[in-house]
Amino acid sequence: MRLLVGVGVTLAAYGLSRWIGHRHPSPLTVPVLLSTPLVMLAITLGGLGLEGYREASAAITWWLGPATVALAVPLHRHRQVLIDHGARVVGAVLGGTLVAMLTGVGLARLLGLAAPLQGALGLKSATAPVAIALANDVGADPPVVAGIVVASALLGTVVGPALLSRLGIRSPLARGLALGTISSGQGTAQALREGELTGAAASVGMALAALAVALLAMPLGFLLRR
Repeated sequence: MRLLVGVGVTLAAYGLSRWIGHRHPSPLTVPVLLSTPLVMLAITLGGLGLEGYREASAAITWWLGPATVALAVPLHRHRQVLIDHGARVVGAVLGGTLVAMLTGVGLARLLGLAAPLQGALGLKSATAPVAIALANDVGADPPVVAGIVVASALLGTVVGPALLSRLGIRSPLARGLALGTISSGQGTAQALREGELTGAAASVGMALAALAVALLAMPLGFLLRR
């Protein structure tokens, strides 16, 4: 029963957030941001609690696998566009990932944060599973890394589309690569709402960014330990 209630609450919160976002478009009404406090409010008022909701979240999380595989459909449909711009795609994602890592570590150093936090911020462009697996390589705590990755992806998803529009970036390919590189899965989901090509580009950006972070994690960890 708790499982059904938890899943129902999640779907209702998502549906309501989509409706609100459609009626009042704003960076603050994107589903990934708005549905989270709605779920928190519902499980608190309903007495379900965090432990009761855990079963539902596990059931929903299972669908992330099929959902990720489903990204291959728009990727296949628009493969020729991605192939034609292959060098630019790879260069843009690698450059964006490197800048994201350097700015994260650089700002952490300027703020006087400890080396483990610097390393955790350096991994923020990877997907959560990849970043958690790399946490020990940079001397960071896996739960801290997970929190930073999710928060960073959420921020990029909320602010990213509006910022790209403000900068005059209209190309579906460029928007998708930016969202996928910076906000991984959450950014890819947002990109798919803009269109198939944007979503396909975001999925490529997400995958290449995770690969780039994995390759750069060991050198980053070496520098932080010096």
